[in-house]
Amino acid sequence: MIIQIVLLLVGLALIVFGADWLVDGASAIARKVGISEFVIGLTIVGFGTSCPELVVSLTGAIAGNADVSIGNVVGSNIFNTLLILGLTALVMPIGITQDNKRRDIPVTLLITFLLIALGMGKVFVGASETDGLSRVEGIVFLILFAAYMFMCFKFDKGSDESDDDARKISSIWLAVLLVAAGLCGLIFGGKMFVNSATAIAKMLGVSDKFIAITVLAGGTSLPELATCVVAAAKKKGQLALGNILGSNVFNILLILGSSAVVTPLSFAGMDVVDMIVLFGSAVLVWMSSYTFKKDRIDRYEGAIFLLCFIGYYVYLFSKL
Repeated sequence: MIIQIVLLLVGLALIVFGADWLVDGASAIARKVGISEFVIGLTIVGFGTSCPELVVSLTGAIAGNADVSIGNVVGSNIFNTLLILGLTALVMPIGITQDNKRRDIPVTLLITFLLIALGMGKVFVGASETDGLSRVEGIVFLILFAAYMFMCFKFDKGSDESDDDARKISSIWLAVLLVAAGLCGLIFGGKMFVNSATAIAKMLGVSDKFIAITVLAGGTSLPELATCVVAAAKKKGQLALGNILGSNVFNILLILGSSAVVTPLSFAGMDVVDMIVLFGSAVLVWMSSYTFKKDRIDRYEGAIFLLCFIGYYVYLFSKL
C-alpha cells in the first residue's frame, strides 16, 4: 500500500510539473511562430492531452470492443466540458473571441450532433436497433478533421498579447523541448496515477464498476484537467479553451474516425441519457457566449457546468 501511495504522489507531481512546462512551452511557441494561443491549444496541446484517449480507443477497436472506444470518447468529452471547463472557469473566467463564437464553438456543436445522429439516430426516432459508425463514415470524420485543422491555421489571426513567461524562453527549440517534456510528464504521470489509484482502490475492496466510472474515466482526462487549471492560473484562457475544444474535436473526428476505419463501431452500449448529456454539454459552451457576461465563460457558468456534471455522475452511480 505504501509503495502505491508513493507512486500515486510521484504520478501527481509529474502531472503538475508536466502541465506547467506544457503551458509555458506552448505559449512561447505561439509567440515566436506568430500563431494564437487558441490554435496552439487546439492542435499541439489538444492532440498531446488526447493521447490517452487515442491509445484506449484504438486498442479497443483493434480488439473488436466498440464499447471501449465509444464509451471512452463520450465519457472524456463530457468530463472535459462539464468538469474541466467548469473548474477552469471557477479559477479564472475564460474569454471567448469572435472567432470562437462564429467558428470553433459552433463546429464543436455540429460535430457532436453529427456523432449522435449517426450513432443513435434510429433510437431517437423510436426504432429498437441502434446505428453506428461505418468505415466510410470513419473516413469522412478523418477528412472533416483535416479540413478543420487547415481552416484553423488558414484563418488564424495570431496573437499580440503580452506574455512575460514566454519571453523568458529564448529559443524555439527550448520551447519545443518544454512541450515534449510536459506531454511526457502528463502522459506517464497520468498512467502512473491511474494505475496506483486502481491498485489502492482494489486493496480497499472497491468494485471494478466503481473504479471504471471514477478512476479510469477521469484518468484519461487528467492531462486536460491539469493543463487547463494551470493555463487558467497563468491567465491563458484561450489556451485552456483551445485545449478543451481541440481535445473534443480530436476525440470525435480523429480518434473515433480512426477507430471506425479499423472496425465499424456500434453504439449498442450507449444510453440515450449519455447522448443527451454529451450534446447538452456542447450547447452549454455555446450558450456561455451569450449569457451572463457575454463573450466569456464566467464563474456562474462554471458552477452550472459542475452541477450538471455532478447530476450526471449521480445518475451513473444510481445505475450500478
